[in-house]
Amino acid sequence: MPLSPKKHQWRRRSLLPTSPPPKAPAPDEPAVPSPVHKDQGSVVQAALYRGGYRVATPDSLAETFRQLREFPDGMAWIGLHRPTETELHSLADEFDLHELAVEDALEAHQRPKLERYGDTLFVVLRAARYLDAQEEVEFGELHVFVGKDFLITVRHGAAPDLTAVRRRMEETPELLALGPEAVLYAILDAVVDGYAPVVAGVQNDIDEIETEVFRGDPAVSRRIYELSREMVEFQRATRPLVGMLHALMAGFAKYGTDEELQRYLRDVADHVTHTSERVDGFRQALTDILTVNATLVTQQQNAEMRALAEAGFEQNEEIKKISAWAAILFAPTLVGTIYGMNFEDMPELKWAGGYPFAILLMAVVCVSLYVIFKKRDWL
Repeated sequence: MPLSPKKHQWRRRSLLPTSPPPKAPAPDEPAVPSPVHKDQGSVVQAALYRGGYRVATPDSLAETFRQLREFPDGMAWIGLHRPTETELHSLADEFDLHELAVEDALEAHQRPKLERYGDTLFVVLRAARYLDAQEEVEFGELHVFVGKDFLITVRHGAAPDLTAVRRRMEETPELLALGPEAVLYAILDAVVDGYAPVVAGVQNDIDEIETEVFRGDPAVSRRIYELSREMVEFQRATRPLVGMLHALMAGFAKYGTDEELQRYLRDVADHVTHTSERVDGFRQALTDILTVNATLVTQQQNAEMRALAEAGFEQNEEIKKISAWAAILFAPTLVGTIYGMNFEDMPELKWAGGYPFAILLMAVVCVSLYVIFKKRDWL
């Protein structure tokens, strides 16, 4: 039954025949059960395969090298997590790895790339996973060395889960029998598959941010900025991968890639192109949201300033009224104060019309001030 080019079907054992069970390994190829995942130093797991089946599980790099020499038609798949310089140099000596690729694998913090050194292919991938609790995107780095009879993975970070990739490949020996190139494509597929939950999580975050923006949440600006930074990292992980996959597809004829692997790689390329376009859309959406948020914040600030100005104007009006009445009441107080001074030489004290004159003077001054303030709209 031909392999379906649709994505993930080989994960559902579509490569396994539906009627007879998978062919058992030959007598000289005893099946070795996969051990429970555990770290021994930086070597996560090392295994030898022949014809798509595991034939040995060495417990050290030296033992892996020795057993691989005993199986000239076998393939070694070595998984490392943050290896030491000594371990990588031993691998470089055994498999003739280029010193520049080894240096990149040691230092990490590389951008996704694809380089060929003689018969060895060196691939750098950036994996991602979405952390629901923190609502953040965590990035990991993966370096892959692919040769004629070996595949070495050097992982920096938690993602991707290569143990699951190894398990799925061992469940489809027909695919694993195609060699290191098939394992590389399975790893590429796992990395790209890991982007889907990230895309879904980021889409949900953007929806929440839009709600927060129009609700006037003051903390939303910081969240937009942090998510924008994560999208820059996500873009750096996905955009170069598009060119890398097209470069691999361009070498199909030259390196005689199996037709089924070609279909798988084209499918992975389609998915990573779609993911890259989504990430570009996210960045543009976040830019637009940030602009809208800035506009809303400006409008809110203008409204607050307008309210303050109106309050200040009303306060000024009240102050003018109070000042006007204070001036009106001050006039009779001034006249009464002057005539309240008991000096003998004040001529008006013995004048019969002094009292009516003082009252009239107070009234004239008060009425005059009232008319003046009224005309100026102080009252």
